[in-house]
Amino acid sequence: MGNIQLFVYISLLSLASSGIVNVAVADGLIGLNDDVLGLIVFKSDLRDPPALNSWTEDDTSPCSWKFIRCNSAGRVSEIFLSGLGLSGQLGKGLLKLQALKALSLSHNNITGDIPTDITQMSNLETLDLSHNRFSGLLPTLFIKSISSLNYLDFSHNELHGPISGDFLSCPSLRYFSVAGNALDGPIPSSLSNCRVLSGLNLSNNQLSGNPFDKNVGLWSLNRLRLLDLSNNVFSGDIPKGIYTLHNLKELYLQNNRFSGLLPSDIGLCPHLVKLDISNNSIIGEIPSSFIRLKSLIFLNLANNMISGEFPQFVGNLTNLQHFDVSNSILTGILPLSLGNLKSIQFLSLSNNKIVGNLPNSLIYCTELKKLVLKNNLLNGSITEELFSMGLVELDLSGNSFTGSIPSGSSRFYESLVVLDMSRNGLTGEIPPEIGLYSKLEYLNLSWNSLHSRVPLELGYVPKLSVLDLRKSSLYGTIPSDFCDSSSSLSVLQLDDNQLTGPIPEKIGNCSSLYLLSLSHNNLSGGIPTSMSMLKKLEILQIESNELCGEMPKELGTLQNLLAVNVSYNKLIGRLPSGGIFPNLDASALQGNSGLCSPLLKGPCTLDVQKPLVLDPNAFPKQNHGNNEGNDTTKRSEDHMFLSVSAIVAILAAVVIVFGVLVITLLNASARKKLAFIDNALESIFSSSSRSMTPSIGRLVLFGSRSSGNLFNDPESLINKASEIGEGVFGSVYKAALGNEGRIVAVKKLIMSNIVQYPEDFDKEVRMLGKVKHPNIVPLRGYYWTPQIQLLVSDFAPNGSLHFRIHEKPPNMAPLSWTTRFRIMLGTAKGLAHLHHSCRPPMIHYNLKPSNILLDENYNAKISDFGLARFLTRIEKNTTGNRFQGAPGYAAPELACQSLRVNEKCDVYSFGVILLEIVTGRRPIEYGEDNVVILNDHVRILLEEGNVLDCVDRSMGEYPDEEVLPVLKLALVCTSQIPSSRPSMSEIVQILQVIKTPVPHRHEPY
Repeated sequence: MGNIQLFVYISLLSLASSGIVNVAVADGLIGLNDDVLGLIVFKSDLRDPPALNSWTEDDTSPCSWKFIRCNSAGRVSEIFLSGLGLSGQLGKGLLKLQALKALSLSHNNITGDIPTDITQMSNLETLDLSHNRFSGLLPTLFIKSISSLNYLDFSHNELHGPISGDFLSCPSLRYFSVAGNALDGPIPSSLSNCRVLSGLNLSNNQLSGNPFDKNVGLWSLNRLRLLDLSNNVFSGDIPKGIYTLHNLKELYLQNNRFSGLLPSDIGLCPHLVKLDISNNSIIGEIPSSFIRLKSLIFLNLANNMISGEFPQFVGNLTNLQHFDVSNSILTGILPLSLGNLKSIQFLSLSNNKIVGNLPNSLIYCTELKKLVLKNNLLNGSITEELFSMGLVELDLSGNSFTGSIPSGSSRFYESLVVLDMSRNGLTGEIPPEIGLYSKLEYLNLSWNSLHSRVPLELGYVPKLSVLDLRKSSLYGTIPSDFCDSSSSLSVLQLDDNQLTGPIPEKIGNCSSLYLLSLSHNNLSGGIPTSMSMLKKLEILQIESNELCGEMPKELGTLQNLLAVNVSYNKLIGRLPSGGIFPNLDASALQGNSGLCSPLLKGPCTLDVQKPLVLDPNAFPKQNHGNNEGNDTTKRSEDHMFLSVSAIVAILAAVVIVFGVLVITLLNASARKKLAFIDNALESIFSSSSRSMTPSIGRLVLFGSRSSGNLFNDPESLINKASEIGEGVFGSVYKAALGNEGRIVAVKKLIMSNIVQYPEDFDKEVRMLGKVKHPNIVPLRGYYWTPQIQLLVSDFAPNGSLHFRIHEKPPNMAPLSWTTRFRIMLGTAKGLAHLHHSCRPPMIHYNLKPSNILLDENYNAKISDFGLARFLTRIEKNTTGNRFQGAPGYAAPELACQSLRVNEKCDVYSFGVILLEIVTGRRPIEYGEDNVVILNDHVRILLEEGNVLDCVDRSMGEYPDEEVLPVLKLALVCTSQIPSSRPSMSEIVQILQVIKTPVPHRHEPY
């Protein structure tokens, strides 16, 4: 076929797509009716596909082309183009292939909507478009139009919107997957029409409702073998009746909001091989019917509220390879029958309340690779045989094990990667065989009573990355050759021991260290200059030792240092001039009387050479004549004169010292009297005006029976090493919650002088704890004493939006447009909930990217909401001067106390954040000669018609039709007039319209 013919045909197809002509007319005009034509047109819609170079219009048949299969009549029946790096769009050329039965375009980069014209391929049986970038809605009447379709996979694209009832009209469909998209809404009742469905995967979307509701029709799919509903927002109970799905082999319900009991008839699914119900709100005991699941190899019930005694029948599930029931409320002892799990590879029972000894029968679990039993009530000694298994990970931390650490065997040395025995009662020496662990990367023996030296053999462990020996009663010196065999050590923590001697000069060989913590020991000598070779070092803690001398000026070259604490040593002289040192807080330097810093009071000591002082009596005087007698007389006079001077000096010093002592005693007496008066007054007023006071010095967890000491010493977490953020209301720290070990974020409030009474604090915090929304950080509890108030909330593993946009390391991938849009929409939904669903409405006042946290899936979580409620001095409609918002994010009306402040000030901040997300720039940027205000800069570019020039190029490809209206929305939100800004509920609707293209829709502005 000539190029002119091909051009004419493609042009006619374009007219057909506009409804001017149809495909049949186009075929007739060209006079061609072969598969070559359709495939060449399909190729023309792709962007330079080198894998398809062999496809040429000069061939009379495509049956010899790569990736093509034909039937006996010579017509194309199968196309397999998976993983070829194809991009572009799915055009109309494939409509010519009327004999096509199988089409696979998976694992490419094809964009655009899924064309509805594909329904004309009436013979299609298999369609796989997974792992591309298709967007838009699911095409309606799709499956209904292709009655022969039995395999359909649209997973891992960018589809959104609901699953329509017409879409799921599938009489012959056997496998259906739309996993990994952004679909929402409930499952339509038309699902019951898919009678022959054997595989259904709806995971990783935003689908809601109760899929087990009788109106959905899930129970009628009795041929199902795979049912994956994981990672959605499904809710409700899992009722009895699951036995009707008796052919199920794999059931995945994890990461939803299911509640209620586990269905007691689940054991009537005899073919069940994999069952995952983790991360829900399931309660009650594990049903005894589980004993019938003889084929089960994977069972995950973790992160629920499962209670009762540990099921003794688990040992009868002899095919189990993976069993996880961590973070539950199980009690009782571990049965000897665990030894029957000959195939078990992963066993995690952490964060329960299991008691007793470890059963010796565990040594018969010969395939066991990971044993995680942390944070239980297990006790007794650790059997030697456990250290002779081929374990890869062993975590016994947070229990009450006693005795010594077993030496281990050669098999153990060659397999172990992670060993955590921290927070137990272990004693004795750390065995020198520790140096034989050839694969060990993580070793934590902290918080024990080992009374051991730091073994020299630790320097022989070639892959050791984390070494934590804090508070283990270690003594002796730090070995000098920690990093002689390998430079992989990244974390070294030896705090709170009795270590002596100097910091080894060879510490500079540990080139991978990013955390070095040696505080609260008896280390002496100077800080080695070689420490300046630790270019990756981020945290340095060497406080509370006996270190002396000047700090090496070379430490100022460590550009990655984020936190340093050298307090309470004997350091002198000037601080290094570079890096973090000029900005150190006084608390990181105090206790060093000789340090020179404007942050410290008192004189400093410079380590400089002392000046030369000459003694005039050391030189002989010239004598004229015989003066021996005179010399004798002179020496006697000199001696008498010096004695009188010394006596006078001594008497003066005694008088001065006596005076100082008298004044000091008088001041101390006065202070004691004042303190006594203050305490007495405080006692009188507090007892007379406040009678109902909650527990002081105790942790209160909402919705939980557990409360108690948050930490042995709450102040122990308030240090730079655990600090992860700082805001106007206080600093935030990462901490492990009590004996549970759950990682949480703890905010230390700086408003103790305003929050005067514990019951007021309790009332306000409980009100904040009732705010529940997927895009708001849930408040889990608090800790209150007169000296310190802490708020406990969920920890966000991916940090803040500010970090990901402005402070991410060079090796971290930038956020894609899809992720950024999800963050925008999630933030908008969270704010809309605060403004429109809370009574009275909550205004954030301090919205900025550092208060937008990102969970493990990069979903936005608003933090610091409602904290302005603590400020009793804030009037009803105005804010105090201190809390007018961060520079660049504060609405202009916040500067005028006479204006009424409402939710529109948060809308202004949200608009600035939209601009920040799209452009990657800060709201205010200071140059040498000018200051750039981001919203003014974007507004000028919009007026000039060049607004897309400001888009952050690091995020790669982005759709102009979404970015442009988002920028316009941001400028509307940052209007100087509050009444001109939309409400947050309107903003949510606008963003949803932007992400849901409608034909011929108008821009919402």
